[in-house]
Formats: sequence, C-alpha cells, structure tokens
Amino acid sequence: MSATSGDSGGGAAESAGSSSVTTRTLTMRGSRIDSRELFAAEREIIIAHGEDSYRLRLTSQNKLILTK
Repeated sequence: MSATSGDSGGGAAESAGSSSVTTRTLTMRGSRIDSRELFAAEREIIIAHGEDSYRLRLTSQNKLILTK
C-alpha cells in the first residue's frame, strides 16, 4: 500500500500559497510509515489536518517534535 504526499519543493519553510508542488509516494506497511521516508530530504514537514497545520520536526538527537 502507498500514500501520496503533496510536499512543496522548497521545504517546510516555503509558504503554503506557493504554486510549486512536488508529489512523492510513501510506502505504508499496514498503518505504519517509516520516518526516514517522511524526512527523506528535509528535517521538517508540515501536516495539514482540516483547517489546521502542524509542524513535525526531526531534532539533532533524532527525536520528533510536533507543534501546531
């Protein structure tokens, strides 16, 4: 099974209104996604949940931080 992510080409710091969008495919095993696939090119991703946006960051100590 795979999931599609609409990740902006310039990274998480790029504004949400940008017209430049890159699509990539993520592999899921059941309900599991390997974080190395999420953070393949960046240390931070934006997750859209309804009207809200959340920032998921990978720290230098390899920990995850989720903020609204």
